Amino acid sequence: MPDHHLLIDNLTSVWWIVLMAALAPIFALISRKYVPDVVWLLAFGVIIGPNMLGLAEQTEAVAFLRELGMGFLFLLAGFEVSTSDMRARQGKHAALTWIICAVLGVGAGLLLTDFDIRVAIVLAIASTSTALGTLLPILKDSGGMDTPLGRAAMTHGAYGELLPIVAMSLLLSAFAPWQASLVLIFFAMIAVFVVGIPIRFIRKVPLLGKAVVSASNTTMQTTLRMTVFALVTLMLVTAIFELDIALGAFSAGLLLNVVFQTFDPEHGEEIAHKVEIVGFSFLIPIFFVTSGMAINLGQVLGEWQLLLGFVALIAIVRGLVVFLRERWSNTYSGIESSREQIALGLYSATGLPIIVAVTQVAASSEIIDQVTAATMVTGGAVTVLIFPLIAKLILTKSS
Repeated sequence: MPDHHLLIDNLTSVWWIVLMAALAPIFALISRKYVPDVVWLLAFGVIIGPNMLGLAEQTEAVAFLRELGMGFLFLLAGFEVSTSDMRARQGKHAALTWIICAVLGVGAGLLLTDFDIRVAIVLAIASTSTALGTLLPILKDSGGMDTPLGRAAMTHGAYGELLPIVAMSLLLSAFAPWQASLVLIFFAMIAVFVVGIPIRFIRKVPLLGKAVVSASNTTMQTTLRMTVFALVTLMLVTAIFELDIALGAFSAGLLLNVVFQTFDPEHGEEIAHKVEIVGFSFLIPIFFVTSGMAINLGQVLGEWQLLLGFVALIAIVRGLVVFLRERWSNTYSGIESSREQIALGLYSATGLPIIVAVTQVAASSEIIDQVTAATMVTGGAVTVLIFPLIAKLILTKSS
């Protein structure tokens, strides 16, 4: 019975993955969270993956769960973004900072790759991203979300997620840039339609709206199901348009966040909490563990110079630029302490999900090889491990 054997293979791989997901927070607590949960997930993925113990493999079912996990990660990132902060003066400065980082990243990439523009673009996108979804639990656990530093990190993170995704869709897609621009505009119209039309219909029929909200905390979970529908719909649209699904997921979170903040902020927070439970308990850990499973540690260590060089590139073109902008210009962040400015630079330079996404696209398009892609992903994991840790140590000394 081939179907039965396929089921066993899928369940065996998922069993090992969820076991690692259960162990990761325990090890994070043992290390007093100096080594974040996500780093343990990646490390355990390397151990159980086909390149080490071979206990789990990325079957078709596991790969699908992985994509959903990435979708939930970017959905939550979109939920946490304050669009008012993005539109404010601080947000405009954060966007300008990212553009400066991207230009420097392309320039550095051209110098490092003998003026190979496509590889330079990949390096620039990867080195200027910010792992907003990964920073969320770190900032929440430290209680820093509502501080000027936390808000600034979220604003830089929002642009560090959104703009690299847009750049990836424009510059690394199967379309010419002008065609990709039209596709993005069309996608934006569809995204607004998918999220906005049901809300508008519910508002036009007040009794229906009350029924939907009243059933949201029953077994029907109406609003949560509508949220998941919007997520999967926009992920499907981006897949059809040959865009990265991270764009669809982030757009779903961003638009739903705007809707909830406009009509019912408290219910929006409740939905975000429910999405966190679904995402961080199952799907998001699968994304990180499978990312680790794709890493061949032996090959990566053989490319240790590339690994260290990539981490240094991220620290310079993203972290240093954010710090210097905070230090020498008024970005309206409200951060005056040099220690907090350094911490903001380190937080902004913490990248992983976008690095995973852009290297997947680049490797599938044969812009870079699989070893380079794995090395860059490992570099992203290194930033998740050391940059928030250094920031935490710096902030602890200042308190």
